Amino acid sequence: MKSLVYIFLFFITLTAFSQNNYIVKTEDGRRVLLKADFTWEYIDLEAPKNQISEVKPIKNNENACHVQPNFIEPELDNKVQNQLKKGRATLKHIKQKVAKDFQCPVDQVVLLAVKENKKTGTYKFCANGEKVTYKRIGHSVAKKIEVF
Repeated sequence: MKSLVYIFLFFITLTAFSQNNYIVKTEDGRRVLLKADFTWEYIDLEAPKNQISEVKPIKNNENACHVQPNFIEPELDNKVQNQLKKGRATLKHIKQKVAKDFQCPVDQVVLLAVKENKKTGTYKFCANGEKVTYKRIGHSVAKKIEVF
């Protein structure tokens, strides 16, 4: 039994000592040494002068939205909205949050689509000409993040 414990400890210490350092390049061309103890240092203190920076073409924004002036926002369930008043998670509160996040007036935030029930909700808005999705769980509201 003792020998198994010693073998186990040997492999744990072996993995701790086998961590590698990495060299990576920054956007401006300098090399950085990333150490295994979560510290870093520059290898090249100055950026290379003869390097030509890449010019990236401007893409059409896929998240752009154009709402027609006569667009009518979808109606919400009044029972759900009345329950959400207690936790300040009604559509009015969510629009204020979106307007604050996108630094625009509340009247420029337009609800495009909604899917909600008492526990959760997904809201698609057009704010500052950009499509954005917010998610509500209970009374908590946050911007939905696309992982994949």
